[in-house]
Amino acid sequence: MPKPKKNEKMLLKFMQNVAVNIAGKQAEDMVPLLNNQKHVNEFIIAKKLDITVNQVRNILYKLSDFGVVSFIRKKDKRKGWYTYFWRIEPLKSLEVLKELFEVKIAQVNNQISQREKDVFYICERCNIEMNEENSLLNDFTCPECGGIFIIRDNSKLLKEMKKNLSKYEEEMVMINEEISKEADIKEVAKQKERKKEDSLKKAVRAKAQKARKEARDKLKGKKPEKKSVKKSGKAKKVKKLVGGKSRKVAKNKSSKSKKSQKVKYKPKTKKGKKT
Repeated sequence: MPKPKKNEKMLLKFMQNVAVNIAGKQAEDMVPLLNNQKHVNEFIIAKKLDITVNQVRNILYKLSDFGVVSFIRKKDKRKGWYTYFWRIEPLKSLEVLKELFEVKIAQVNNQISQREKDVFYICERCNIEMNEENSLLNDFTCPECGGIFIIRDNSKLLKEMKKNLSKYEEEMVMINEEISKEADIKEVAKQKERKKEDSLKKAVRAKAQKARKEARDKLKGKKPEKKSVKKSGKAKKVKKLVGGKSRKVAKNKSSKSKKSQKVKYKPKTKKGKKT
């Protein structure tokens, strides 16, 4: 199994951090199993971590409330129940972690501000600390042992707080970098998916166009039905036997044309008297 790269280790560390903050220490070992392109069977997770499926589900449900993990379910055709498959969402995990760090940074800044402007008193024996107002209400005496409060030196505590603040701010920078990387990866994946969908749509349209074209070509390829044509009144020349010899005679099939034929008028000649 290849070793994860430096940036992959950093991402895994951040995802484990957010899982522990949400669901406790037991969730830390679950993150490497969930950090997969494909969703992982919850029974396999339980088996590898040597815990019950119910324990796995309790952790996953807590993470799911923050959107850190996603799931799909498949129905067992024989048994009829559903099996759930899970995986961690890196971008969402980083966004949740960023929110947690923003809260931490705000809290530390607030504590530093209070320590710098306010005076605090402490009982060294009981290690009980109070601000000036509460110390005054208790007459600057410890409510546990009755000892006298002394002013606390905040310089050491402030130094430690500022060190933690600097650490949180550095980690916040790295979290933002990882968020930017994961956002770019997600955008590339979306573009690939869009291209895939577009090519699929084009293929469907091309197939439909081809089917329509084939249908049109099929219709064009059919022989047209013979239409009944009215016979014209033009005369056809036919051969007629007259006295053993054939000669061409114009024969008109139309009865109207026969009636309309004109007969030449031959005037009668008078017989002359013999002289």
